[in-house]
Amino acid sequence: MESKTAVMLIPQRVRAFFRCRVVRPLLRLLRGGVSPKRLAWSIAVGVVIGINPVIGLTTVVVILLAMIFRLNHVASQVGTHVVAPLQWLLFLPFIQAGVYLFHTRRLPMDRHQIEHLSHHPVRLIRDIWQWEWHALIIWAVIAAVLCPLLAIYLRRALVITMRRNRTLLHDPAPTVDPPIVDANA
Repeated sequence: MESKTAVMLIPQRVRAFFRCRVVRPLLRLLRGGVSPKRLAWSIAVGVVIGINPVIGLTTVVVILLAMIFRLNHVASQVGTHVVAPLQWLLFLPFIQAGVYLFHTRRLPMDRHQIEHLSHHPVRLIRDIWQWEWHALIIWAVIAAVLCPLLAIYLRRALVITMRRNRTLLHDPAPTVDPPIVDANA
């Protein structure tokens, strides 16, 4: 009964989009011969890079890491784009965690503080760089733990998916229509 409730909470259009744009491309990669281990690591790296607090560099970083570690580019990009909304949601928490752990100046949250910083561009750039750098350190610690765990669980899920859908590994035998014989010929 719980699965029906979960299905009802997610609109049909979202489920169809997720199935067509995420699940099917990954299943095609499995069918194309990519190992579940490599596919899991590719997705995990994409997901972890996708939530980093540096907005705008995820695609470039994922492509570079996929080339360096010989991961699947498509799976890494799928992982990155699936978590893109999370990157925006986690941006401020990463910054706030950096401020808290490194005891730096708090983020300006009211209009007066923001106007004050805008009149001092050098200080603004220094503060932004400091906040971003500390957020990256927090993210790196989380990424070092999250990426291997995610890869392990994704690999298990991919292996289970392959076992349940044996046809993923082999294309079904093509059906050949019998030749049409013309009785008048």
